[in-house]
Amino acid sequence: MADRVHRELTDTDIAKIAGLSRLAGDKGAAEYADATGFCKVTKIPDIRKHGHVLTPGRYVGSEAAEDDGESFEKKMKRLTGTLREQQAEAAKLDASIAANLTGLGYGR
Repeated sequence: MADRVHRELTDTDIAKIAGLSRLAGDKGAAEYADATGFCKVTKIPDIRKHGHVLTPGRYVGSEAAEDDGESFEKKMKRLTGTLREQQAEAAKLDASIAANLTGLGYGR
């Protein structure tokens, strides 16, 4: 995954998609099986249950996230610490920009 919602396709992914897009019986057609986060055959009642919304995630689900070995508590402390540092830096940059604008005669 490039990020939480964008996947960069590998050659293997492309071959898998190409194989599934061929009609059964065609040369090179893959044996179909639902794959969480990738594909799923869905019946009309299930689509009706979702208000006829065809957003893939409603049907295929998502793959389980890999465990990075960092506990939730440690990760949250690390991430909130990074956020606080970035907020402090943003405040400094805002003050610098405001001072520059004032110096140019566009202050408050």
